[in-house]
Amino acid sequence: MSDTMNDKRGAERAIESLKKLPDNVQSSQAWNSIFRPGSIFRNGYTDSPRNRSYVIMNSVLYHLHPVKVKRHAVKVSYTLCLGGLSFFLFIHLTITGIFLMFFYRPTAVSAWSDIYTLQTSVTFGLLVRNMHRWGAHLMVLAVFLHMARVFYHGAYKPPREFNWVIGVVLLLLTLLLSFTGYLLPWDQLSLWAVTVGTNMMGYTPVFGNQVRFVLLGGVDIGTETLLRWYVLHVLLLPFVIVIFMAVHFWRVRKDGGISGPL
Repeated sequence: MSDTMNDKRGAERAIESLKKLPDNVQSSQAWNSIFRPGSIFRNGYTDSPRNRSYVIMNSVLYHLHPVKVKRHAVKVSYTLCLGGLSFFLFIHLTITGIFLMFFYRPTAVSAWSDIYTLQTSVTFGLLVRNMHRWGAHLMVLAVFLHMARVFYHGAYKPPREFNWVIGVVLLLLTLLLSFTGYLLPWDQLSLWAVTVGTNMMGYTPVFGNQVRFVLLGGVDIGTETLLRWYVLHVLLLPFVIVIFMAVHFWRVRKDGGISGPL
């Protein structure tokens, strides 16, 4: 009888400990060091305007948007989600590009054969390559339409003129990202595209020949050219784009969110 009572009491203590476990975890020093005051994950959180503001301000993701959003900013018909679509396509291109990097070698001897093998022998290789290619086209179109929408609604006017300049830079970087990727298959279209592009840059006043030499990695088109444009495509340009996108999102936030009609 006593053993049965002891087992019952032990089970009750175990159940009570399990019930107190969430409170004990949320009141621990480790938990409080991760989640800041005002977070919905903190012990004792109450739903109030002040705490909701804390949640927005203490979150990297939520802080991209203001605490209060204007009514017109949530209408799909106003923004057409073009800014978010451009960012989504950049993430899409990053993921599919990483997949393609596993099967591609930036050398003149193996570049085209790797692309051919990717399309014919790698599982889902042709699908992912087409997703990457059409995603790049759609990103150029989405960024251009986003700029057109901003211009149409006058969102480039003070105090947002600096963010408009950032947007123009992002458009140029997007075009460069698309153009550098055009060379990587190393086919006839790619070779003639880089020939025309570098010859045009060679006519830059004062230092045109130096720019062309740097982009080609020499006097003629070769493996050095492919390697340099590969580095531009997968490393330098995406890194710069991420920095400018962060500044762009931050300025949208600091300028009061999405601009509204007059």
